[in-house]
Amino acid sequence: MLITIENVLSKDEVRQFRAHLDQAAWQDGAVSAGTLARHVKSNQQLDESAEPAISLGNHLLRKLGADPLFISAALPRKIYPPRFNRYAGGGAYGTHVDSAVMQIPGTALSMRADLSATVFLAEPDEYEGGELEIEGQFGAQAVKLGAGGMVLYPSSSLHRVAPVTAGARVASFLWIESLVGDEGDRTLLFDLDQSIQKLTPALEAHQGDLLRLTGIYHNLLRRWAVT
Repeated sequence: MLITIENVLSKDEVRQFRAHLDQAAWQDGAVSAGTLARHVKSNQQLDESAEPAISLGNHLLRKLGADPLFISAALPRKIYPPRFNRYAGGGAYGTHVDSAVMQIPGTALSMRADLSATVFLAEPDEYEGGELEIEGQFGAQAVKLGAGGMVLYPSSSLHRVAPVTAGARVASFLWIESLVGDEGDRTLLFDLDQSIQKLTPALEAHQGDLLRLTGIYHNLLRRWAVT
């Protein structure tokens, strides 16, 4: 399941992020790449253990925690602290798959990467190329959202970032361990929850069919969730 969420950050918040990021000290992104990814990764990243990555990442986490569409789609249990990257001058990231298990920085905790997310922090007309290409059941889908928009997709997907041939592509990226690890189960819950939300304004809160649908949702979540 691939989902796009517009305006995770407002345009004003994006401007504030960029005011910090455009003045930040970027480092070679290969430093954080795995053995195979290091050969196909050409970008820049912020030091995740220092400012402004920490404060900007915390702000993004607060926004995600209040976003109902994100919560419905991801059912987050753990979230890896957001990182920030920049592609320019032909920078790209060849086809790769994200690690299945990651250690959360600064802790002894590990997490399973069920979902990957990219939040775009540059408008599409600020750079050429740079599409996030995600391979799925029906082929590859290219994603290039407006600044503040997020794409959420399975971490098991092969994906890549096309070369940026002009301008700079700035983004944040993160991983989520879901309460429901199975993608098919999570998709069913998302579809059911979205249907309930659409029906709710048209029906009385105590209406029997709505109550039954809500009960089915929570009983399935109760069955599948790992806490």
